[in-house]
This record gives sequence, structure tokens and C-alpha cells, in this order.
Amino acid sequence: MLLRTVPLTLTAFALCACAATSALAAPPAPAPIAHQPNVSLALANALVHATLAACHAEGRSAVAAVVDRGGNLIAVQRDDSVGPHNTEAAQRKAFTALSTKTPTRLLATNARANPDAHNLNTIGSLLLIGGGVPLTMGKDVIGAIGVGGAGGAAQDEACALQAIAQVMPSAAPAPAP
Repeated sequence: MLLRTVPLTLTAFALCACAATSALAAPPAPAPIAHQPNVSLALANALVHATLAACHAEGRSAVAAVVDRGGNLIAVQRDDSVGPHNTEAAQRKAFTALSTKTPTRLLATNARANPDAHNLNTIGSLLLIGGGVPLTMGKDVIGAIGVGGAGGAAQDEACALQAIAQVMPSAAPAPAP
């Protein structure tokens, strides 16, 4: 009888040891690192240059700013004759377009029409003036461009849209109404 008990006891012990080892096993691996498309310095510079060229072709001066997907300023350039306040405005337009994933001219129109959105203008980093356009790659917003000083929201946006169409043709959005 003792011989039959020993194999059974050893089997039970082995099962308990396996269960304990499994419980003490290393924790599951952390989630994989996110690989997300982003605006590069080369792309930002190409967009800034194309934006200013589009404005110049219309006889306008401007400032253009590009932010990456995190809202960080990547590139900015201001024509000599543009007021210095437009530099901050262009950067804030780009940040607003990125943050809301919406062209700022459309956002401004929607905010005026929707009483629930009126308080958006109290958020210091947002600027509800046209001229900011999100940059997309597929479904991802990878950054945004903001333009100021070209003579108004529609002109600012038009310069940005022309640049996007030239530099990133597959990502070019339709102009806002």
C-alpha cells in the first residue's frame, strides 16, 4: 500500500510544483512600443517653403508654422513684411488644427454656430481663426500647418491647402466651405 501512495504523492507534488512555477513566471511583456507616423523636419520645411511660395504667387506675404503630432513646433518662417504677432498666431492655428483634428476655419464657423462650443475660445492654446490645417497620413493626424498674415482666414487657409496639395498630394484635404 505504501508503494501505491508514493507515486500518487510524487505526482501530486509535481503538479503543485508546476502550478507554483507557473504562478511565479515572469509577468506578461508590456504592450509593444507605438510606431506612429510623424512630421519630419524635411517635410515641415518643404511645407513651409511651399506655403510661402503659394502666398507669394498671389502677391501676399505670410508666416507659416508646422507642428508635429505632439504639437511641437518643427518649422516656422515669416516674410519680412508680416507683423510679428502673426508668428504666434500661425503656431497656435497649427496647434489648434492638430488638437481638434479640424481645419481652424471650419472649427471657428462651428463654434460660432454652436452655443456649447463658444467656450473653446477661452482655452489659451487654441485659436479659432482660419488658417490652420491638420496634416494626415491615412487615418492618422501627423501634425498641422498654420498660416497667418496673408490677408485673412480664407487666404491663410488657401496658401496652406496649396502647399499640402503640392507636397503631400495624397493627404490634401478639401477646402472648407
